[in-house]
Amino acid sequence: MSVTVIVVGSRDQRVEDLLRTSGPVGSISWTPDLSVLAGSQGPQPNVLVLDLRRGLQLPSALAAFKRQHPATNVLVIASSLDPDLILHGMRAGVNEVVAEPFVQSEIVAAMTRLTGHHSQAPAGPVIAFIGAKGGVGATTTAVNVATALGKLSDARAILIDLHLAYGDAALFLGADARFSILDAIENFHRLDAAFLKSLVASTSSGLDLLASAERPSKDAVDIRRIGSIIELVASQYGFTIIDVPRGDHQVLESLDLATRLVVIANQELATVRNAGRMAGALRARYPKATVTTIINRIDRRAEIGHRDIERAVGGTITHQFPSDYRRALGAMHKGRPLALDNHNDLSAGFTALARELAGVSQNPEPLPARKGFLLGRR
Repeated sequence: MSVTVIVVGSRDQRVEDLLRTSGPVGSISWTPDLSVLAGSQGPQPNVLVLDLRRGLQLPSALAAFKRQHPATNVLVIASSLDPDLILHGMRAGVNEVVAEPFVQSEIVAAMTRLTGHHSQAPAGPVIAFIGAKGGVGATTTAVNVATALGKLSDARAILIDLHLAYGDAALFLGADARFSILDAIENFHRLDAAFLKSLVASTSSGLDLLASAERPSKDAVDIRRIGSIIELVASQYGFTIIDVPRGDHQVLESLDLATRLVVIANQELATVRNAGRMAGALRARYPKATVTTIINRIDRRAEIGHRDIERAVGGTITHQFPSDYRRALGAMHKGRPLALDNHNDLSAGFTALARELAGVSQNPEPLPARKGFLLGRR
């Protein structure tokens, strides 16, 4: 698909040449005034470029333009990366900012993120874990299944903790994470493969981690950027596993790249009911993804049985994990995932789910490593 670009500003052949060589750009046109595009009859380009190098401010017509053309991405080119400009631009709907001196690779990276035309290797599977209710063990499951997936293959696996602040994945992995998913969101204009690498923490289990932040954001967070972050991560890893906060509806709307959505429940009535509702809503929102439900802390004596849960969630329950609270708590205190051990039923359950998600047999040969700068690193 060719990309249409409209630049607001005085025509600059150097800028036009940079844009034309940054991807599948079909046409570039120039206009001195954004207000002529802001009406309902104005053209809708794929990318709108605002040239603010001459000390110009963000045009007041940008808000009206974005209301009329919400699907158009906005790139600002500036003389410097001024923090106030970046902040105001984020609030106004700007997606990318690049500054002089212009570097072709930076323009290419920005246009690639805006248009979705990536030259990286195809994305590996993206698997999201969502608790049907708080306290059902979603983070425990995500951490251990991610660890097991990393053991199954020479390809790297990464866990993204999408709790923007105060998530627990780093604690479960014993990781000292200096940076977080919030840093990726707040520095979205810098985000490329190299910058991503600087944000990711390695763990002793062999799993990489893009952690939750230890602080809340000082400003409004542009949740729309999460999808692009997941896309970049998935292009660099063999397996991308996501720990999703169930109560954040904006985050739940950012999982378009997920190939598998796993709802975690237990045998409590309210949780089973929530699991059924959540599974139905996820199937409607993400029809291309496979939605499954698993049961954590199984109790053979519970009044709610296996078939009752399947009727409630509208699907087959293929995996259920035993209740072993003391062992799980000890593993968390040590920062060592249970999936690294092979001598208990809970670890075996996590590994069985990982094998099913990876599409390998019970006694698999190691999966081949995928290409990518992060995949061969141990």
